[in-house]
Amino acid sequence: MKRILIIEDDLSLANGIALALKDSEFTFVQVQDLYSAWRETENNTFDLIILDINLPDGNGLDFLKELRRESAVPVIILTANDLQIDVVTGLELGADDYITKPFSLMILRARVGARLRSNAPVIVDSISINEFQFSFTRMEFLKNNISIELSKTEQKLLRILLENRGHTVTRGQLVDAVWTDDAVYVDENALSVAVKRLRDKLEDTPSSPVYIKTVYGIGYTWSVM
Repeated sequence: MKRILIIEDDLSLANGIALALKDSEFTFVQVQDLYSAWRETENNTFDLIILDINLPDGNGLDFLKELRRESAVPVIILTANDLQIDVVTGLELGADDYITKPFSLMILRARVGARLRSNAPVIVDSISINEFQFSFTRMEFLKNNISIELSKTEQKLLRILLENRGHTVTRGQLVDAVWTDDAVYVDENALSVAVKRLRDKLEDTPSSPVYIKTVYGIGYTWSVM
């Protein structure tokens, strides 16, 4: 049974969401403020959280930022804030999806189902995609059976993108995951340089990449499944 926490101060909307998602596989807890949300997350575990930003006792993004210090539970932001900077901020802080009001309950249901299905971690060791064969254990990287030399940074970057293929990984998430060795501060330009070098080695036309796509203002995605 999947447990979903709905953090929404509009009670009628929260009830509508629960009704739209009503399923024998789901149970719901509904709260209308951040105090109650913290109490629930401290005492219970959830498979997914639906989070409004504008709440009576604070900002949902602050809740998300603190939550990510201790939990990787999938979070879908549901809010009337549709400015691009709000979307980018939510994703940078660790939201898995961002839906703006008004929205289709059918689309919300599909997004929730997709997020729950994809939540199981995918650990990539060896993988073949089109002309590529990658083995991270053996550190062998082939394109059309020709060996490609990748630095440790490029290997980490490639692995994270492959483990999240089809999904956008934010620049902040990539920096945190790739530069973990005693790095107090890493300029995000280092990420841009690493992505360019990886594209130069993998893509036929690096200036028009097929595999490593830029999601402007947010991050990168490995787009070929």
